Amino acid sequence: MGAVFKTSFPVRYYETDQMGIVHHSNYIRYFECARDAMLVQMGLPIERCESELGVMIPIVSVECHYHHPLHMGDVLTAVAEVEKVPLAKVEVKQAVYNQDGNLCADGIVKLGFIDKDTFRPVRCPEAVVKLFEQYINH
Repeated sequence: MGAVFKTSFPVRYYETDQMGIVHHSNYIRYFECARDAMLVQMGLPIERCESELGVMIPIVSVECHYHHPLHMGDVLTAVAEVEKVPLAKVEVKQAVYNQDGNLCADGIVKLGFIDKDTFRPVRCPEAVVKLFEQYINH
């Protein structure tokens, strides 16, 4: 198992359709909430990555599988897990559960690293590699 990070929050009204079910596009946003929480919990929020390290972390690909619907009033838990130390890309296993522990969606998000000034691909900054190593190896 790699480094696992979780965040929980309620389903918001605007995320649902007329049937009170979460629209499928919001699961990708929930994945992002988990990745954002991961970086914050690691002590490297995305804004610091950009301002101090000069690196942006764009999405290269997203894979999402839907299993169980979330509804208005549910409290979801979004999970991000990284099993390998990033080099040129980082692969994040993602999942969303409801308050009963039912798996609602899961997938994989691949992220790259680009220089914020040139928008050219770069390797993962050494500071980020070291941070991931600490979490993955413990």
